[in-house]
Amino acid sequence: MEEPDSQTIVQETPPDNVFIAPSIHERELLAGISYTHHSAIPEEIAHDTTIECVLGVDEAGRGPVLGPMVYGLLYLPLVKHRALLTETHHFDDSKVLTPDVRSSLMQTLCTSGTDLFRSCGWATRVMSARDISSGMLKPVGMYNLNAQAMDATIDLIKDVFSKGVNVKEIYIDTIGNPETYQKKLERIFPTSMITVAKKADSLYPCVSAASVCAKVTRDAALEACYQAYAFEKNAKLSTDGWGSGYPSDARCNTWLKTNMDSLFGWGNECRFSWGGKAKDLLEGNGTKIDWPVADEVDQDMRMTDFLLSAPGNESDQVTSELATWFGRPVAEDSFKS
Repeated sequence: MEEPDSQTIVQETPPDNVFIAPSIHERELLAGISYTHHSAIPEEIAHDTTIECVLGVDEAGRGPVLGPMVYGLLYLPLVKHRALLTETHHFDDSKVLTPDVRSSLMQTLCTSGTDLFRSCGWATRVMSARDISSGMLKPVGMYNLNAQAMDATIDLIKDVFSKGVNVKEIYIDTIGNPETYQKKLERIFPTSMITVAKKADSLYPCVSAASVCAKVTRDAALEACYQAYAFEKNAKLSTDGWGSGYPSDARCNTWLKTNMDSLFGWGNECRFSWGGKAKDLLEGNGTKIDWPVADEVDQDMRMTDFLLSAPGNESDQVTSELATWFGRPVAEDSFKS
């Protein structure tokens, strides 16, 4: 995975005054539980479900070792797509916008009475670091990041359809091969025109807006996790914190090294599966544990083998105490009149 440069790291670092959107569910977030948040259907669409809508999806936080990966979705009437998002509010790829501008746009989207609030619906899927790692570290049937991301995208879109929104066009920033991904989505959502493209967050305003939803939610989530960590450790909040969460960020790197428990590693905020940083630190400096492997004989044992005596010896005549704990078997003849 390509590491961000210094300018990108600055852009990826949460601002001090990040807007805490309704998509921050603190209980689930701090417990390491993935969750989904949906805004209410905007009044303009709720009053007329025949209105044709355009929908965009993008993510934030795919590369960092700390914090969740967040998928954002935004939809609005097709006729307002470019006029409202680009011409009026100047949405763009969240990585191009400054942290303060992203936060301000998200706040406007969530403020009752604004044009964005009246016309746009949005949603986020917060994929916790714990769940990402759990899927990627499965010994059998690894659930890789692309598959997790694709499932999150599909589920978010299905949720919008289930609310009765008339989605006619869908634009998505690609995961892997655009053609393969698009064909899969076309089979699942045959009534919509679907476009999966690289750099879609720079080409389609609804994807740009979705990227802002995702990025501001991740910024706030990362900040909430850091504050919870500092409170638990009774530590003074640092102005640098753990930085952007990217392994190439010196602040993140230092935090990982100085806060690793040799047995348990880190908390729910860390992706243990990230090779090159978290995984390497654990393998190099963590406590080594040799897990016992059961013998083949043990694998064939049944629970009843521990309750019944083995045949062919004198103990056959003695009934096991455990085997008769709930009573003795009754012969069929006992029920005949």
